Amino acid sequence: MAEDKKRLQVYLASAGLGSRRSCEKLITSGRVTINGQPAMLGQSVFPDDKVLLDGKLVVPQERKRYILLYKPRGYLSSMNDPESRALAIDLLKGACPERVYNVGRLDQWSEGLLLFTNDGELALKMVHPSNNLEKEYEVETDKNLPPDFAQRFETGVEIYGVRYTAKAVSMTGARSARITLIEGKNREIRRVLEFFGLRALSLKRVRIGNLVIGSMTPGEYRELADAEIQNLQKSFRPARGGTIHDSGH
Repeated sequence: MAEDKKRLQVYLASAGLGSRRSCEKLITSGRVTINGQPAMLGQSVFPDDKVLLDGKLVVPQERKRYILLYKPRGYLSSMNDPESRALAIDLLKGACPERVYNVGRLDQWSEGLLLFTNDGELALKMVHPSNNLEKEYEVETDKNLPPDFAQRFETGVEIYGVRYTAKAVSMTGARSARITLIEGKNREIRRVLEFFGLRALSLKRVRIGNLVIGSMTPGEYRELADAEIQNLQKSFRPARGGTIHDSGH
């Protein structure tokens, strides 16, 4: 397919062999071959082509991508679905040529920030609870929150043998609160609300580490700036132990 081809100098540059101009010199000097034949400047490279520089295979490096999405309600945090339900990844069509994956999850009826990346190392750090990455949520409930809700959630609530503990809970109204988590247990906020006989009318993730929702609207996405990526790395706070969970909330 036409969209799969690359100009040779772009292909070489993506493999870390220098700028496009310096890669052009590699080609004109006769040091590059494609499928055993001397390469020419401006020639196209297709996925199945074998490109060699001085007899050594050239493999392009995939560019690291970091895309922050405001996932709307009703979308699944999954790469595919046998029931053909709406997927958050589908909102990123055309965002980048690289294949990216969501880091952690938001359940189908929650909304808010969801990060997509092809940086596996960063993704692993983000979902591992030993790094204590903060995630902040705004919740609105169907009935008044009990007066001791914040204190009990911060102390820890045990439900069917599993303990759920929030790092911080701030009451913002009779039926609303801001909740900061670091554990990342599956559907943690919803399970705790159910324990108190409550149901979430809306649940929105507004912050992941240093990444904030700001003025983003449902379905909107943007690439992270270099400074944001660096600050995200610095936001990890290693602690002992921990088990990886797939958060949904």
